[in-house]
Amino acid sequence: MAPLLTGVDLHKAFGRTRALRGAGLTVAAGEIVAVIGPSGSGKSTLLRCLAAIIAPDAGEVRLDGRRIDDLPDRTRTGLRRSEFGFVFPFGQLVPELPAAENVALPLLLAGAPRRRSLAAARDWLTRLGLPDAADRRPADLSGGEAQRVALARALIARPRVVFADEPTGALDSVAADQVMDLLVDAARAQRTGVVLVTHEPRVSAYADRTVLVRDGAA
Repeated sequence: MAPLLTGVDLHKAFGRTRALRGAGLTVAAGEIVAVIGPSGSGKSTLLRCLAAIIAPDAGEVRLDGRRIDDLPDRTRTGLRRSEFGFVFPFGQLVPELPAAENVALPLLLAGAPRRRSLAAARDWLTRLGLPDAADRRPADLSGGEAQRVALARALIARPRVVFADEPTGALDSVAADQVMDLLVDAARAQRTGVVLVTHEPRVSAYADRTVLVRDGAA
């Protein structure tokens, strides 16, 4: 499979701490790549560089062959909204907003009409088994439900790549399996690449391929 996203020889330091030392990774459309390694090995830093959240000190990140790590901050912000989706350990939902509005946020921020965005959000909630959650706020959701809302938010704009950083870290094994099943099915259906950072073998088993990061190298 031709690479959709590529990171080559990435280096990143925070002060005297070298978080990445020549790390690299590729992911193809519809492929799920698990990034594993011990705590402090550079997994999350690699994800943030690949996702254009931070710029590496050296090396390159390319999306469909186009270099993105050296783009201006404003352009990278737009890229994250239009091309990438994100799932984090605790969902990071906006507590004041009901589930449907949380899911619709990427579309609303991109300027899509509110009514159409909310309709799409409700459709995604139904697809992920939460048809009655649209008007409930995050505090009224279980951990597994909140993470499915976060997953719907990550997928609603049909991103090219989803970055999932310990997406099941706050869930029990049953809820974790539900979230991973839904993520894998959606990624396959939409041809979305997934970069999955995890320390759990049970979760990495869902991936097509595993990349080990150790001492900032992969």
